[in-house]
Amino acid sequence: MQEFSSKLLENTVNQFSKLPGIGKRTAVRLALYLLNQPVEEVDILANAILSMRHEIFFCKNCHNISDREECEICRNPLRNKSQICIVQDIRDVIAVENTGVHKGIYHVIGGIISPMNGIGPKDLFLESLFDKVKTGNISEIILALPTTTEGDTTAYYIYKHIVSNPCLVKITTIARGLSIGDELEYADEITLGRSLLNRVDFESSIFKK
Repeated sequence: MQEFSSKLLENTVNQFSKLPGIGKRTAVRLALYLLNQPVEEVDILANAILSMRHEIFFCKNCHNISDREECEICRNPLRNKSQICIVQDIRDVIAVENTGVHKGIYHVIGGIISPMNGIGPKDLFLESLFDKVKTGNISEIILALPTTTEGDTTAYYIYKHIVSNPCLVKITTIARGLSIGDELEYADEITLGRSLLNRVDFESSIFKK
């Protein structure tokens, strides 16, 4: 067990090591790096983290992160509001936006259906999505979910719910340029961009599997 000459340093290391992908050794390096920086620089970092945690919003329309009640993408008059890209989380919004391909808006569902982990449809932001479809103002739903069993299950659940609605909505899914089991955030921009451009009808994709 590592011994620290300072309880303050030890506490900082322990907090850093709680972050994903950060082990004790990396936590020590980060803590010592900050300790050697000017106080002003460390204050800027600390204030940025505090401001992010206390002042950030989740968009009332799409559940993306925002500095206001409505995110910049939803507020942008140049975006196609009738085309919605369904993604698992905020990291996927960033990944898709980096491709520059999608000109519509998003709907972040906040996870995927996973009975093994106790996550069901009611735990996701699905009702607000279905309410949007009911308005009749949506022309296309793009299912850009992980190419995993859970991702496919979630996509099929959304599909079945939407097709039972009297409003006619085109439902597509990203082309399988992504390997089975891939998460969107780990795909390179070119591959993900091509998968979006070459998206296919969701119902057709079911019969191909």
